[in-house]
Amino acid sequence: MSGSQQNPTEAWYRAKREEMVRTQLVARGIHDPSVLRAMQEVPRQRFVPEMIRNEAYDDSPLVIGYHQTISQPFIVAYMLEQLHLNSTERVLEIGLGSGYQAAVLSRIVHEVYALEIIPELAKLASQTLRELGFANVHTDCRNGWEGWREHAPFDAIIVAAAAERLPETLLDQLAEGGRMILPIGDSRTSQVLRFLQKKAGSVIEQTGIAVMFVPLIDPRE
Repeated sequence: MSGSQQNPTEAWYRAKREEMVRTQLVARGIHDPSVLRAMQEVPRQRFVPEMIRNEAYDDSPLVIGYHQTISQPFIVAYMLEQLHLNSTERVLEIGLGSGYQAAVLSRIVHEVYALEIIPELAKLASQTLRELGFANVHTDCRNGWEGWREHAPFDAIIVAAAAERLPETLLDQLAEGGRMILPIGDSRTSQVLRFLQKKAGSVIEQTGIAVMFVPLIDPRE
């Protein structure tokens, strides 16, 4: 177990969080002050199963149950930095998982709307976020492919699950000037992050780094 100890204190977790930001994020080129500050503040250990909390700040994804994972800290930071978020924006997150990324987002933007398809995870994440006081995160249990049309349009959308094709339903829910980042590719082999921006009626697209995410469920399949 990397960097672990028995019965860690809050001070130990805080030191591990500082080390994570310094060695896993800043050292790899993450520079957005709001992203770094949020990841410094959010207690990642509260968003992983209790038996592996000592591993919460390791440089790797972690299993959170129901065949799902919490992303590697660098991937979370990288995706958020690419969106160039600000404190006035409303963001849709697809793939709430344990709630960690939504918690980080909540420290950067005005409102977070987060969807999770697995009922048990949605319930647990909502409870954790509520207990920790992340009041600007709104959650629901539904298929993220369809987005959350009742609250659209969104200034940004972040998708923490891989689609084999771009979900047009999500693109439709982006505001003018809105940005979206998501992994595209086969959930069993190669995926790359794609960054899209809606601008003057068209979509500008860029390709990012290779990643590996669980699949986003296409309701038509």
